[in-house]
Amino acid sequence: MEGYRRKKWLGIAQRYPGMKPEEQARIQRRMKDWAALTPEQRNKAREQYKTLQKAPPEHRETVKQRWQQYKELPEDEKRRLAEKAARKPTPKPATTKPAPVTPAARPAQTGAAPAPAQAGAPAAPIPDPAAPAAVPAAAGEAQPAPARQ
Repeated sequence: MEGYRRKKWLGIAQRYPGMKPEEQARIQRRMKDWAALTPEQRNKAREQYKTLQKAPPEHRETVKQRWQQYKELPEDEKRRLAEKAARKPTPKPATTKPAPVTPAARPAQTGAAPAPAQAGAPAAPIPDPAAPAAVPAAAGEAQPAPARQ
């Protein structure tokens, strides 16, 4: 446990005996709820909390009002909303596009014809159709220097 979290829990433990029974019950309930969360859910809750703390006061007040309205809903309506949220597809992470081929990344073009295949030698690899194709240099574009041996 990180140092600052440890200090926080030690402070709560010191104050706990002096709390009212309702407060102790609330803390125990929250600790049980927190312990039931997965590490990913805990991280998400922390991030949402940090984001809300950085939000303008008007936005925080709006969120607070909406939360109060939600808490006042009947249980069946809360259940319906939870089911609706569970059915909602989660956004997929953005896929990264392959880096564009730059002149420095292109293989040297020597102009020589490929050597004929020898008997028993492995065949040339078949290019992957999903792989990005090499882009020919535009007219007047500098060609990379051939590699020296």
